Amino acid sequence: MRWNGDPYTLDGGSNGRGRDDGAAILLPYWLGRYHRLIEKFGDATGVPLILNTSFNLRGEPIVSSPADALNTFRKSGLDVLVLENFVVRQVR
Repeated sequence: MRWNGDPYTLDGGSNGRGRDDGAAILLPYWLGRYHRLIEKFGDATGVPLILNTSFNLRGEPIVSSPADALNTFRKSGLDVLVLENFVVRQVR
């Protein structure tokens, strides 16, 4: 393990096969709410993993505000958007 400068995660480091796998470990006491989300997702699916990626559509800038998130969500094919304590569902 090594600290990558992010206050919420540790890099997994080498996977033992001579390369860095890019995995990160979320420490629950640093970001408890997000850690609980991952635990619940793992309980429901058997996969305690969440892919964290940028949120934007092709050709558009990365979302940087709740208004941006709602606008991108409205134009996307996503079913659900979670913003803090709010769950927004797409009406089809």
